[in-house]
Amino acid sequence: MLLFLATPLAWWLANSASRLRSIVESLVAMPLVLPPTVLGFYLLVLLNPDSFLGGLWVRATGDSLTFSFSGLVIASVIYSLPFMVQPLQSAFRAVPMSVRESAAVMGASPRDCFFSVVLPLSRRGFLTGMVLTFAHTIGEFGVVLMMGGNIPGETRVLSIAIYEHVETLNYDAAHVLALGLMSFSFMSLWLVYRMAGRGAEVVRG
Repeated sequence: MLLFLATPLAWWLANSASRLRSIVESLVAMPLVLPPTVLGFYLLVLLNPDSFLGGLWVRATGDSLTFSFSGLVIASVIYSLPFMVQPLQSAFRAVPMSVRESAAVMGASPRDCFFSVVLPLSRRGFLTGMVLTFAHTIGEFGVVLMMGGNIPGETRVLSIAIYEHVETLNYDAAHVLALGLMSFSFMSLWLVYRMAGRGAEVVRG
């Protein structure tokens, strides 16, 4: 879901000359600087059953977005959007215009050029974005707690489970979960930096 939303948005941001681009870029990057509780609070306000958007969802599905798995997914997508958009935007900008122009001269349509030329050349950006997004998503706390609560089997995530174990003084269980999350985060970052290093070696070569 995040990939399908982030890809066209990143492409537009990388190529648009619109005056709205800086505004959209700022909105996309907001989750990077906002406290998660602030973002979670406003999502709660916008998506609760008494709001316009939340009411539409209730009428369409019969379920509420707040304190539900569906709401948790939407909140996670919004909160993680910059971690996917920014690597893709950088990757798209790195594709030389001359390559795209050559493809057009050879008869490729804009659609063919994007799927046959741009996407293969941007694969490192996609992989980086997916790794960062996944690692960031499993560590979410504030937005998840505000929007989804702590419902066992539905909205309880790893970070909230760690917090709950600490609150109940079950440090052994908290250690196991925290160490697993820390190890996964390290491996994710190592993978990203390793890919970036290989990309730099290819460019120098």
